[in-house]
Amino acid sequence: MEIKKIRNFSIIAHIDHGKSTLADRVIEITKAIPQREMKEQFLDAMELERERGITIKAKAVRMGYKAKNGTEYLFNLIDTPGHVDFSYEVSRALYACEGVILLVDATQGVEAQTLAHAHLAISLGLKIIPVINKVDLEHSDVETTQEQIWEILKNPVDCTLVSAKTGKNVDELLERIVKEIPHPQGGVNNELRALVFDSVYDSYKGVIVYVRMFDGKIKKGDIITLYSTSKNYKVEEIGYLTPDMKQSDSLYAGEVGYIIAGIKDIHDIKIGDTIFHKDKNITPLEGFKDVKPVVFAGIFPVNTSDYNQLKAAIEKLNLTDSSFTYQGEVSKALGFGFRVGFMGLLHLDIIRQRIEREFNVPLIVTNPNVIYKVKSKVNLNSKETKLVEVRNPSEFPHYGEVLEVFEPYVNARIITPLEFMESVIILLKDKRGIHKKIDYISSKRVVLEYELPLSEIIMDFYDKLKSSSKGYASFDYEYSEYKSSDIVKVEILIHGEVVDALSFMVHRSKAQFASREICERLKKIIPRHLFEVAIQARVDGRVIARESISALRKDVLAKCYGGDITRKRKLLEKQKEGKRRMKLVGNVEIPQEAFINVLKTDNKKD
Repeated sequence: MEIKKIRNFSIIAHIDHGKSTLADRVIEITKAIPQREMKEQFLDAMELERERGITIKAKAVRMGYKAKNGTEYLFNLIDTPGHVDFSYEVSRALYACEGVILLVDATQGVEAQTLAHAHLAISLGLKIIPVINKVDLEHSDVETTQEQIWEILKNPVDCTLVSAKTGKNVDELLERIVKEIPHPQGGVNNELRALVFDSVYDSYKGVIVYVRMFDGKIKKGDIITLYSTSKNYKVEEIGYLTPDMKQSDSLYAGEVGYIIAGIKDIHDIKIGDTIFHKDKNITPLEGFKDVKPVVFAGIFPVNTSDYNQLKAAIEKLNLTDSSFTYQGEVSKALGFGFRVGFMGLLHLDIIRQRIEREFNVPLIVTNPNVIYKVKSKVNLNSKETKLVEVRNPSEFPHYGEVLEVFEPYVNARIITPLEFMESVIILLKDKRGIHKKIDYISSKRVVLEYELPLSEIIMDFYDKLKSSSKGYASFDYEYSEYKSSDIVKVEILIHGEVVDALSFMVHRSKAQFASREICERLKKIIPRHLFEVAIQARVDGRVIARESISALRKDVLAKCYGGDITRKRKLLEKQKEGKRRMKLVGNVEIPQEAFINVLKTDNKKD
């Protein structure tokens, strides 16, 4: 296909605004898939995607379109994940396009995710076609939605009014794609440069790499090099995604397709990397970065006998999703498990659900935490310093060695109706937010921009935001930088012994409240013993919270039916001495249910 007749585009939208439904209608109109094979949310193949109404993996589909003027065009729709956890993948998928359809629900208006993706598209210089969906519903508010879109784009652009469900005006939208989205640049005669925007693992073919061709051409038998790793591979198969894989002789500049080159390890393929011919000197495509996990949690099997099953499950999932990392971890309380790094909370939830559903392994997931950077002495008496990354409370240096702690911050954007602004601001202050600015996108809606510590939003922020705004607020964020912060490690001691599995890191201002809460919860869960058990929370060597579980007392006077008082006193003194000795040598049995109830993220209370 001539490069001037190719249109590469994506659809960006907030969750539940109709992105997958609009993609269905475009696929139907262009007849990319036979009608008998068509089903709702066609591009969302994963059960979890269809159930939750979200896109987790990027997809691509090649479609032929005959315009009203009779000219044949080639459309490449690159479907992107929508959630902030996958923002880097979204940026690379958008980089592979020349234009985007900005889809907004007429009943809900502009949401935080819409705003974030629109700003990303603007920063990449893409042509934006604003589209208002669900105009056929009774309570749709087209005029207000249009004003909000204009406010975002700072430009009164014509909005196409569609109903993705019924197909109303979708044909008009396709004509706008032809007229307004520019064709790809680049030349077939230039040196090969292809962008990797996604990859999947196939147990027979190895890694299948999804690429957008920027320059040159590629054919079967070529030797290609990955820029980030400098590894060479021989191309075994190439083709298009229709969306099923369809083999081809070659791929040319401007096209989107797949490459199979005998790559066995999916970790060799990095999203955003540049592919070129071996021994050629080229300038790599812009924007590549090696993405690292930001949220870490411990994953343990409920039944310790399931450890091998859990290990196999994590290894198999890591073949299809290389964006999470894992390493073995041993806990005195929970046994053998893994410390797993995720892109964010949604990513954590997806991996957890996939392990439980696809591999039938019940899990305990510990409270997630972020990576702190700690500047500390090499040892207590040393003047030399070092900077360490702390992913786990057990890695936190001794408080006598700590000089400064840095924690990651994010730039958060919250869109809320005006009437809930005050309660949302109170929540943001409680979460140690730093105010940046407030914008009004209409007479009834406001955008709040704040800097927030990442550790404050990974536990219960979403739930509290929804309750303080009655479900009307939407939230999006992007990573900012590390800032100095007064973070401390809270150690939980039971009967004088530190329990590593229950220790956690928190800001000093919240340490006492969090410590009291966990001590109270443990008091209710740990069974009584024959001696008093102390539950303590300690910061910097000082106890800041304590609960006591009173001793079980055997009635030693039950066998005394009268008689001298000295006999009773002697029995009570003997019991007292026995309890004192038992307290010194006794061990506290902590049932596994206690750890499950305290550590499970599902049971975390506000």
